[in-house]
Amino acid sequence: MQRPTLFKRLTVWGICILCLWLALPNAFYSHVERHNDLIEQGQSVAANQEVNWPSWLSSRLVNLGLDLRGGAHLMAEVDVQGVAKRHMDAMWPELRTALREQRDRVGGFRRLEAPEGELRLMLSDTSHTDFAKQAATTFANAQGFVTGTADRRFVVSEENGRITLKYSEAGLQELRDRVVAQSLEVIRKRIDEAGTREPTIVRQGADRIVIEVPGIFDAEALKSLIGTTAHLSFHPVLDMGRSVASTGLVLPAANTPDVYYQLDPRAVVTGEQLVDAHASFDQNSQPAVSFRFDASGTRAFSEYTARNVGAPFAIVLDDKVLSAPVIQGHIPGGSGIITGNFSVKETVELSTLLRAGALPAELNFLEERTVGPELGQDSINSGAQAAIVGIIAVCVLMVACYGSIGLVATFGLIVNMTLLIGLLSLIGSTLTLPGIAGIVLTIGMAVDANVLIFERIREEMRADKNTWRAVGRGFDHAFSAILDSNLTGLLTAGLMFWLGVGPVRGFAVTMGLGIMTSMFTAVFVTKLVLQSWLHWRGTAKLKVTGLLRYLPEKTSIDFFRVQWATFGLSLIAVVAALVLVFTAGLNLGIDFTGGTSMRVETQHELQLPAYRGALAELGYEDVVISEVFTADSATTNHVASIRLAGDSEAAEGGLAQVKEALLSVDPELSFSSVESIGGKVSPELVSAALWAIGGGIVAILVYIWFRFEWQFALGAVSALVHDIVVTLGVFALFGLKVDLTTVAALLTILGYSINDTVVVFDRVRENLRRYKKMPLRDLLNLSANETLSRTMMTSLTTLVALIALLVLGGDVIRGFVFAITFGVVIGTYSSLYVAKNIVLMLGVDRRSKEERQKALEFQPKGA
Repeated sequence: MQRPTLFKRLTVWGICILCLWLALPNAFYSHVERHNDLIEQGQSVAANQEVNWPSWLSSRLVNLGLDLRGGAHLMAEVDVQGVAKRHMDAMWPELRTALREQRDRVGGFRRLEAPEGELRLMLSDTSHTDFAKQAATTFANAQGFVTGTADRRFVVSEENGRITLKYSEAGLQELRDRVVAQSLEVIRKRIDEAGTREPTIVRQGADRIVIEVPGIFDAEALKSLIGTTAHLSFHPVLDMGRSVASTGLVLPAANTPDVYYQLDPRAVVTGEQLVDAHASFDQNSQPAVSFRFDASGTRAFSEYTARNVGAPFAIVLDDKVLSAPVIQGHIPGGSGIITGNFSVKETVELSTLLRAGALPAELNFLEERTVGPELGQDSINSGAQAAIVGIIAVCVLMVACYGSIGLVATFGLIVNMTLLIGLLSLIGSTLTLPGIAGIVLTIGMAVDANVLIFERIREEMRADKNTWRAVGRGFDHAFSAILDSNLTGLLTAGLMFWLGVGPVRGFAVTMGLGIMTSMFTAVFVTKLVLQSWLHWRGTAKLKVTGLLRYLPEKTSIDFFRVQWATFGLSLIAVVAALVLVFTAGLNLGIDFTGGTSMRVETQHELQLPAYRGALAELGYEDVVISEVFTADSATTNHVASIRLAGDSEAAEGGLAQVKEALLSVDPELSFSSVESIGGKVSPELVSAALWAIGGGIVAILVYIWFRFEWQFALGAVSALVHDIVVTLGVFALFGLKVDLTTVAALLTILGYSINDTVVVFDRVRENLRRYKKMPLRDLLNLSANETLSRTMMTSLTTLVALIALLVLGGDVIRGFVFAITFGVVIGTYSSLYVAKNIVLMLGVDRRSKEERQKALEFQPKGA
């Protein structure tokens, strides 16, 4: 092992100091936050010593999620009637054409003013009423049935010569459901495009949406992000000026409202055909938005520009003309640029809105508030204390097992957490409970990398008395296992971020950054510390003075002695779990099923832990309680929002019990509203999460196939599927709640399981090169025994941290921690008994690449 150069030392410690500089503000979170608020408001902080933060220190903070901190709360009403009106306006030309085709039977007619969602016409001759009604009914029936029912979308009625076409009750309900669902997804996409904030977006009542976004307390900024319809279209310009004919489509210019454009109402292309939009600059270096169409939009755009060179072309956003450039030439590529005296910030916002798509309806904002943390301050405090206890316990365990070099691992763990928090602060990531799951996984991987190195060093020291050489070889031989296990996790995290949304993305960000910091800490920081230690102590032998010295240096456990029993047990467990999931079902929480929202008020301080305890006694374990800070100064009441599983209309008796239980705790409580709400998890969100997990598994399969052999890939994926399915089976067996935090826990299990399996496989690959004649069964046993101490130490240290959270973390996160704890146990089992069993059953081609190539060359033709 070469001694570290001065450049290497300066680089490693420089990166660590930089991340410490970035992470430090989080230790003074409230102080720095007040400082940042004053800066954003344009106020001077120099005179205010209480919030004066040194200018030479970073002021970036990790954004805390809604469950940890709270954020902005908006309630929006979806203008479904406006959509119905637009639909009726769009149907009128078709209905007019249908009636004109039968003018000899219908006679003359004209359209009347009507309420939104209705289409009325008056006949000039009432003797033709029956024919007109029949023609209108035929037209309405042609619009089809409501999906899944025998009801028509539209109904036709007649009164005193007036024909009325309007939505049926079922048709209006279908329209409402579809428009609200589309609005939910567009809002979610817009917030995700603006950053990984993991919002709470749920449907409340018939046509209302509640949006709660962590870390944003500027309601106006949030409204501008999600409330703009962003309906983009491109129209031919017929005329422009300060007064134009009122025929056709007449719209004002966005920047000069007194200038109007007369446009062809038929759009050449629309925003629905956009596939990409991003902020850029035009040829004059002014901020602009570049865009690109899909295949159909490209074709229409290309054909129109080829035919209309020299003609103006209006770019319309939300009924305002952004610009009307003259077409200079044929544009065949389906891409272009939008200009309009934008600022850089406006181009970023506009491109975000266009990428997310247009809202199908206008949003009318009814409420603007700030909400407190969903977990409750009591749960947050308990979780923080448990996390501190867990980290201390991990450090104590490492020192107890490895002695003095365990201090190196402890130092590496502290550095790793500092690096991770620094990077999260740098990118402005949002930390929620799923993100904390990623940190738990990071702790396990950081300890695992150090354990791998220490165990390799112990092996090398038994064979080589030269301490410098033994330490160098230990790092070299451990590197491939660290690289493979972490790269599979990093690849999985990347796919989860790309394919997933919401909490899946939040977990992926934390997991991905944690993997990178763990690798850096293990490969560079730990090595540098050990090198400095040896340089200080000279060539003295590096001793393991902890409890591990009392354990046997080598084990010879026959893991295949009960091969068929363990394999059969795993198979039975998987089948039983699948049966339980499909028969008993999973106890889906409020995130998936929706439930009831209650608004309560009281004149004194809210007693959130007591409310939660009273509802838990009634069996309502899936409860979200958050304090609401209203801006209305006319009331001094303290307000809380309580969300619990259950339908308010179908469970009036249950709600009566809920109110009685809450009043027994706080007799002064008043219930100002009770409404049904939708789940946080839409079908699209579930689909995205499944695609992310599936993509991660496929990526693992391909990577391990490339790095090892296809037998190893199938063994690793089989272990993953085994762990996930059995964990879900346990949840189904005991009726444990499944919510978004459970999804995060399953993702953690996936990351931990593959990390554990790849480490064992890496030793198998090494031994395949070393022992070419050893039977595969014996070689797999040898590899498992050689990595057993590492497997047990990694599992033990991770379980110590999890048990601290399980015991001390409080009721709110207990189910989440239980899932990860069970997953660590089952993941350790599958690495030893599932993955290796699959490899042994499939066999491994022990021939070298040269021998395989020769065998192919001498293979008879046609064989």
